Amino acid sequence: MKINYVELAGLDNLQRKKLTERPNVGLRDLIPRVVPIIEDVKSRGDLALSDYTMKFDGALMGSQDFRVPRKTMEQALDKLAPDLRDAIEKSIDNITRFHDFQKEPEIREIEIMPGVIAGEKTIPLNSAGIYVPRGKGSFPSMMMMAAVPAKVAGVKRIVAVSPPDKFGKADDATMAAAVIIGVHEFYAVGGVQAIAALACGTETIKAVDKIVGPGSGYVLAAKQWLAAEIDTGLPAGPSEAIILTDGSVDAITAVTDLLIEAEHGPDSSAYLVTPDTDLAKEALRIIPGLVDDLPEERKAYCKTVLSNSGGVILAADMEDAIRFVNDFAPEHLQALTANPRDILDRIVTAGEVLLGTFTPGTLANYSIGPNAILPTSGFGRTASALSVRDFTRKMSFAEVTKEGFYLLAPKTLTLARYEGFAAHAAALVHRLDPVQK
Repeated sequence: MKINYVELAGLDNLQRKKLTERPNVGLRDLIPRVVPIIEDVKSRGDLALSDYTMKFDGALMGSQDFRVPRKTMEQALDKLAPDLRDAIEKSIDNITRFHDFQKEPEIREIEIMPGVIAGEKTIPLNSAGIYVPRGKGSFPSMMMMAAVPAKVAGVKRIVAVSPPDKFGKADDATMAAAVIIGVHEFYAVGGVQAIAALACGTETIKAVDKIVGPGSGYVLAAKQWLAAEIDTGLPAGPSEAIILTDGSVDAITAVTDLLIEAEHGPDSSAYLVTPDTDLAKEALRIIPGLVDDLPEERKAYCKTVLSNSGGVILAADMEDAIRFVNDFAPEHLQALTANPRDILDRIVTAGEVLLGTFTPGTLANYSIGPNAILPTSGFGRTASALSVRDFTRKMSFAEVTKEGFYLLAPKTLTLARYEGFAAHAAALVHRLDPVQK
């Protein structure tokens, strides 16, 4: 098995930068392929959805079949295995508790100066679309991570879409999670056509104000193309993780955590970064055996990732390792160090930081509480995890009293006249008394 092994000390700046590049999702190539689908959905609505659902999902569905009836969703919940239902309910509870923590007061205001009041009002979005992928498996976790913050935020209409199986049926656990959360509408539609329907509307699916949720390269391309027409949320692409360790944990712990994101798909990124030579060598030795123990599909994904956009990186020291992490801006960072809290204030670009041996990415992806829909492809430098704030907007307001006006207007008049805005100035002059004119 081929495994990338890189020593940072031997790289120049250009080589280090190249190491931070993600697998090419090929959006430039995919956009010309998704645009005709989007335009067709705009033009033919439900008929186009039917055609593409047959073409891509192998399911014969008409407009009457797209919306999943509430009764079907409740039946899916009722027939869940008790242990699975309990796990989903616990995850939803934890995710809800964390996102409740994120809520802000509906109104905040401050007196900027005597008689000058300004503030913000937090308003939930009217509608939001939740895309739940199904291409490489079933993901009720993505329903939970996307729909819970929308529900906590108070979004008035939450619409979920997810690809059907060949019988036109949505995933049971995903439907069950939607019932528990309180999703208002669920459609068994996936892919580019689902994104187009959420953005533009069809006879059956009414358009929404925002779309969130990860997906395939085609889904990402569709969202990018439609971003000029609708808010498509944070850039959440293929999974990526860095396991950062100083050698204070055993290699098997570091490697099993490394494989968490590597098994997501062949376009994932997964690096083990350490300044400890012995741990790096031991990791390289045991990786093939641990990968071979995985099911065939996951084994193939890990082999592709670790030979392409993943592997083991030896840093000169911990400062060098942390510098690489911040340059890479990973979606997930796991700090397997002797004192992980000491690492936290030195990491500035990761989507999330998981501290210590007992905080593996498995727990974070499902049930700790913070959102697992995170910025990828280096967007951690400017973007944040999906949150309640993504499902609200801020509207500012201001009120100036007569006292405040007479204190502030003369100075503002100077600025308006300097910039040459005569009407701006006139509105102030009209209100000022003759002495101040």
